[in-house]
This record gives sequence, structure tokens and C-alpha cells, in this order.
Amino acid sequence: MQPTSTVDRPAAPLAPNSRTFARAFADVRGAWRQRELWAHLGWQDIKQRYRRSVIGPLWITISMGTTALALGLLYSQLFDQKLGTFLPYVTAGFIIWNFILGVVTEGTGVFIDNEGLIKHLPSPITVHVLRMVWRQVLFFAHNLVVYFVVLIIYFPALTQPYKMEGDIVQHPGVSWSALMAIPGFALVVINAVWVALLFGIISTRFRDIPPVIHSFINLIFFMTPIVWHVGILNKVTDGDGGWRVLIAELNPLYHFVEIVRAPLLGQTQDWHHWVVVGAFTVVGWALAMIAMRNYRARVSYWV
Repeated sequence: MQPTSTVDRPAAPLAPNSRTFARAFADVRGAWRQRELWAHLGWQDIKQRYRRSVIGPLWITISMGTTALALGLLYSQLFDQKLGTFLPYVTAGFIIWNFILGVVTEGTGVFIDNEGLIKHLPSPITVHVLRMVWRQVLFFAHNLVVYFVVLIIYFPALTQPYKMEGDIVQHPGVSWSALMAIPGFALVVINAVWVALLFGIISTRFRDIPPVIHSFINLIFFMTPIVWHVGILNKVTDGDGGWRVLIAELNPLYHFVEIVRAPLLGQTQDWHHWVVVGAFTVVGWALAMIAMRNYRARVSYWV
């Protein structure tokens, strides 16, 4: 006999609360378990971009090489730097910066650009972030070819102790310590994921964020020691950079670039770069998890 009143009817099951840290962490873990999916999609993105191109993804390497060469030649003359050490410095810095730039700019629109998949593919939203970061890692790998070409050309100048104009300390030169760039880049990639998660969620809700970030990122490029280095500040102030050094030190992107670039060039590296990057890793992931906890379920409605 069917119940005839609301009192006799069984109560509907309560919907599970989606705003929990457990579900936020489960989203990240679920995305990692689906690594074959986002790895395949990221590789297909590159193949699709260079479809019907004769040399395909090699255009990535050629574009990076010509840009690094032009900037290195120009700024070595402007800052009176030796080309043998300054061109590798600009090349390595620009390769790392290009990865950071891609993560930040594409990260703001990572959910907006994947609107169709988010609405029709039942998968963790972190999958789309990992797909984008993996695509940028592949770009970085292509661009790294330019670094090895420059390293071969200027190998004698980089494998012996050297100083760049304005440097106070002498750099030991490229050695096996260059392998320290591997954990440095891994840490940069870990930070890239939370940056895309956090800014991707915020940008999905507030569509004014992407153009604002795109406008400021070009300004930040010139404030980051990519085509200039901190030693220049010591040179123009007779060995004491003073408050001008804060231009670099207060820029967090400088520390992210330095933990990868310094080992690649055989330069001395202060431990405080790792401390700053480690602090941003902890704080950034905490903020990303808070955003995931509160707004992860709303992304599909906002796109």
C-alpha cells in the first residue's frame, strides 16, 4: 500500500555537502589518476595547433631562438655585457619566463576555454588545469633545445669561473650542479597548478580578471631580471644596489626564475630563493584549496 500523506512518505536522502576540503582534495587526486586523459589531450593540443605545418612544433623552438637572440644582442650592447655569458643568461631566463607567462595567461581562462568539456564530460575540474600545465611543459621542453644550442656555442665561457658586469661574486661555471634545475623546475610546475586553479576559478566568476592580468604581465616582464640582471643595479650604484635591489627581491617571479636559471648557467644561488618559492607554494596551495572547497561545484554554472 502506497503512503497517502506526507507524514507517511519516506524522507528524501540529504544531498551530500560539496563544500568540504575532502571533496576538494578528492578532485585533485581524481585528476591525477586520470593523467592518461589530460596527457593525451595536452599532446593533441600541440598537434592540432601545428596541423598541416611542414616542421610542426619546431616553430616553437625557432620562435624562441630568434627572440632570445634578438634580445640578447640588443641588451648586451645596452648594458655593456659580454655576449658569451649574457646571451645564455637571457636565453635561459626567457625560456623560463615563457613557461610562467603561458601558465598565468592561459590559466585565467582554463575553465572558460573548456566550457563544453566541463558541461558534458564528468571529470574533476583539475583535469583541465593539468592538461594546460602539461601543454606548457611540452612547450618548455621544445624551447629548452635553444638553451642547449647556446650552451654548446658558448661552452668555454660558461664552464669556467666567470663574472657578469656588475656582479660582486664570481660564478663557478656550469657543472653537474646544473641538475639542480630539475627539482627547481618541478617546484615551478607544482606552483603552476595552484596558480591556474585559483585564478581560473576567480576569472570564471569575474570575467574582468583575465584582461587585467594580461595588461600587467607585460609590465612585470620588464620588472623581472630577464633581459637585465641584478648586478646592473650594483654597477650603477658603485657596488651598493641599495633600495633598487628591492625591485627584484620584492618580485616573486624573480625567485621562481632564479631557482631554475642559476643552476643552468652555473651561477651561485642564495638559499633565500628556495625559501621564498617554498613559502609561496604552501600559501598558494592553501588559497587554491579554499577556492576549490567553496566554489568548485559552481564552476560548471559560471562558464
